Amino acid sequence: MKALIESIVASLVDYPDDIVVTETEEDIKIVYHLTVNQDDVGKVIGKNGRIAKAIRTVVYAAKSDGNKRIYLDIM
Repeated sequence: MKALIESIVASLVDYPDDIVVTETEEDIKIVYHLTVNQDDVGKVIGKNGRIAKAIRTVVYAAKSDGNKRIYLDIM
């Protein structure tokens, strides 16, 4: 899942080397924390959060484990 998030975001940003995705797993959920360069935050979020919502939709649709919910936090 990390590779999917990184590949989607890398095509959007100017500094793809600064992309960091960390994973936190709990009992009922898996949280992915996405960190990008400060200059690229607006590009990842998009106007009115549309790009962020689209990224989350793709990530949620691609989940493999049906028991845990997937969350994506953009920092």
